[in-house]
Amino acid sequence: MSDLRFKSVEEASSRKPIKVNIPAERVDKYYGSKVFNRQKMFEYLPKDTYEILVDAIDNKKPLSREVADSVADGMKRWAIDCGARHYTHWFHPLTDGTAEKHDAFIDHDGKGGVVEEFSGKLLVQQEPDASSFPNGGIRNTFEARGYSAWDISSPAFITDETLCIPTIFISYTGESLDYKTPLLKSLNAVDKAATKVAQFFDPEVKHVTCNLGWEQEYFLVDEALYAARPDLVMTGRTLMGHESAKNQQLEDHYFGAIPSRVEAFMLDLEIECHKLGIPAKTRHNEVAPNQFELAPIYEECNLANDHNLLLMSLIAEVARRHNFRVLLHEKPFAGINGSGKHNNWSLGTDKGVLLFAPGKTPDQNLQFITFVVNVMAAVHKHNALMKATIISATNQHRLGANEAPPAIISMFLGTQLSNILRQLEETDTETIEFEGKGKYSLELSQIPELSIDNTDRNRTSPFAFTGNRFEYRAVGSSANCAAALIALNSAVADQLNIFTDKVNEQISKGVDKKKAILTEVKKLITQSKAIHFDGNGYSDEWKIEAKQRGLDVENSAPLMYDAYQRPETVEMFARTGVYTKKELEARNEVKWEMYTKKIQIESRVLGDLAINHIIPAATRYQSLLLDNVFKIKQLFKGEKADTIARQDMASIEHIADHMASIRANVDLMLDARKKANKLDNQREKAIAYHDNVLPLMEKIRYSIDKLELMVDNEIWPLPKYRELLFIR
Repeated sequence: MSDLRFKSVEEASSRKPIKVNIPAERVDKYYGSKVFNRQKMFEYLPKDTYEILVDAIDNKKPLSREVADSVADGMKRWAIDCGARHYTHWFHPLTDGTAEKHDAFIDHDGKGGVVEEFSGKLLVQQEPDASSFPNGGIRNTFEARGYSAWDISSPAFITDETLCIPTIFISYTGESLDYKTPLLKSLNAVDKAATKVAQFFDPEVKHVTCNLGWEQEYFLVDEALYAARPDLVMTGRTLMGHESAKNQQLEDHYFGAIPSRVEAFMLDLEIECHKLGIPAKTRHNEVAPNQFELAPIYEECNLANDHNLLLMSLIAEVARRHNFRVLLHEKPFAGINGSGKHNNWSLGTDKGVLLFAPGKTPDQNLQFITFVVNVMAAVHKHNALMKATIISATNQHRLGANEAPPAIISMFLGTQLSNILRQLEETDTETIEFEGKGKYSLELSQIPELSIDNTDRNRTSPFAFTGNRFEYRAVGSSANCAAALIALNSAVADQLNIFTDKVNEQISKGVDKKKAILTEVKKLITQSKAIHFDGNGYSDEWKIEAKQRGLDVENSAPLMYDAYQRPETVEMFARTGVYTKKELEARNEVKWEMYTKKIQIESRVLGDLAINHIIPAATRYQSLLLDNVFKIKQLFKGEKADTIARQDMASIEHIADHMASIRANVDLMLDARKKANKLDNQREKAIAYHDNVLPLMEKIRYSIDKLELMVDNEIWPLPKYRELLFIR
């Protein structure tokens, strides 16, 4: 094993950047070349079909089967012209990934041959096996029928000569078995609810769109070193490994010069993204060694989420071309920062108005405050649910680790906005004024005058106002963004509906509209002020204060999932039409089961590595020390021999103690796992794995990491952090 490791290190060290085939034309010439966007629709569809399809997309109208047949014909011709031979319905099962089943563009021609065929029926609907994906008991194994249905709002695209058609995925009995279906429902709910509130200020508003800008963090590891770490291969994270003498403490990696191999990979990735219509814009080194980030231009939420999931597949493929493996796990290495996926969330009207941006008139400012305060109320009311949407077996290692937001949901608003809300709550003022961006001069002739934002950022806040949007920082790097946004959109939609009803009730009694809005806004400020926190979310004092404020402070992932089944959660999702009670129960079963399985796999891998890799290596080194002590005793006599051998004897004892601890805790872990596996209730099983298996894994790791510092480097069987974390 050690030979494999050192060959791997040597191989990884000799890597050189792989030449990237850069298109000769400008980005705008090949951007979206693999997407059936409006330009391709206009080119390949009859004019009337194109107009009907665009109208259906823009105004959320249904399509007839005749129009679908015409779209399918044009889409097929475009795909074949691009070299595609197959098509697939591309959907988002409850695995945080994507799924696809490929079919060829052929059918019998009745003469012993085949013809290229793709009808509206095949475009609109397919029938994947619904029992083989996580479903939380909605479908039995023998009840296999499920349906995928075309989402016209997200354009089809081509990957690896296959036409991919974004779809929803539902069961035979109509329940959603994916993330896209409830996401679309939540977007529809927030559109309708926000439009009604926006019409208080502008009656001509017809729609409100939800926008998303995700920031994808990830690690890169040399492929050869990755292959020599079974824990990385099987679980996506290192289950053992002592921290490197140098990691991120010098803060020299963040925004540093990008290594040439990585820059070649990033360029290749950007080109592939742009061909697929993913507006990749920003790239940089992140805080931890070998950690990087990619961020796009903001897009409509459903499309942005599709693009993020497509990127998560694409980034793995491109990384392998450059002899890398990409790690999307939230905490692949202990002792350094993990990876998140900040979700920048905003709302805007079809009139081009950002609803979370201050305006230039009193009415525009009142509209801004109205929407901010309603979001504040929604997050306060459902803070436990929001936390449940982002916690997982992987993200639990990252949250609260002084590198990511704590496992307590709060909202950062900034000094200016906080002062305005306080003024509204405590006085009778009806005037809302915002200071514009400030100006600051360094009085250096070489440096132009700077424009200063009216709010700072708070990196310890899980849900922070950042100027014209909210940044949901707690989402994990491997997660489907939809999980968090479904709850956020639904909670905000529900709150906006309640707000609209109360304002209309006052208006019906003769109260002036502006006064009615201000009255309800002030009530919400008072009712939800507990969620507002601009301080240090990492401090122990905040944990105590948050509990006193009535915020949810639970830190056990299996128990956090209970928030999905609280009466207020079930009622909120029912009112907005996003989830039924049955769907919520099913999703909780999936969450508990997935949590259990991931910890189960990790514990199995850890037990195998500990007993079959670490113990033999430590035993071998211990034998060398014992042999050395024996030879010293033979060569020297008396006190001199004892003095020389004493240090080796101490090491032998420490090694023996740690090996004994590893064996004992592996046995205890196996026993705890067996007991947990006998439990039929998925919730109880997940709790047992969290409470009884995870702590033993930490104890095993502690002893292994101590042995890593003691055992001869040439004998140690696995690549170490100092080798994994610094790209050569």
